[in-house]
Amino acid sequence: MFGIGDFARLGLVSVRMLRHYDAIGLLRPAHVDPVSGYRSYQAEQLSRLNRIVAIKDLGFTLEQVRTILDEKVSTEELHGMVRLRRAQLEAQISADLARLRSVEARLRTIETEGHMRTAEVVLKRVDPVRVAQLSARAASYESQDIGPVIGPLFVELCRRVEAAAVRVTGPGIAYYLPEDDGSVMVHACLPAAVTPGGHDFEVLDLPAIETAATIIHHGSMEAAGPTFQTLAHWIEENGFRYRDLAREISLHCPDDRDEWVTELQIEVVPAA
Repeated sequence: MFGIGDFARLGLVSVRMLRHYDAIGLLRPAHVDPVSGYRSYQAEQLSRLNRIVAIKDLGFTLEQVRTILDEKVSTEELHGMVRLRRAQLEAQISADLARLRSVEARLRTIETEGHMRTAEVVLKRVDPVRVAQLSARAASYESQDIGPVIGPLFVELCRRVEAAAVRVTGPGIAYYLPEDDGSVMVHACLPAAVTPGGHDFEVLDLPAIETAATIIHHGSMEAAGPTFQTLAHWIEENGFRYRDLAREISLHCPDDRDEWVTELQIEVVPAA
């Protein structure tokens, strides 16, 4: 038998926590001295304590912990719960980091107001191009919604194009089209020497852009806000208006996203 202090040290919990578990009937002492009220525990109770702490740390309430323990969850089931919770936490961390990067990018956009690089904008014609394409839906145009969609799309498209032994003829292209419900259809494309039919990807011809306002963005696309807004200012200041066709051309995509080089293209027409 172990006193409550020794049992707490062995179980890596606090005495206060053990007293609380006793009070709510989650982990009763093996023996309570009727005179002194001194609590004693047995080593075999560490097994229940381990399960209580593990399940509670997965985000369950103590009442839910009690229900789970009463159902006699096996070690294998507990491992499954841990794996599921781990995946949930990793997804939450990823979403929080994406949100943080989005806030930082927005702050950089604010900092660059009044210092737009409009001299770097080039007006040109963009030729039509045949592409292999995969598409998926994103919740919005926000980077934390677009990023988790466009990245895996390109990975999967590259895999399928390589498996089909199709020759890629140019850098990757991304474009986005709004849906009626406010979501965005994300399109990942690879210029390719390919004929339609018989593929597990779409084959289509992206039309020419007769007049495109273009600019080179250096860095991750999560930080592209200032560059897009530079284009917006240039379009307005030079007597053009935006049309509904915009593309991102991945000119250089190393592992370090801060080293990415992307050409942003927006179709424009005279405002008058």
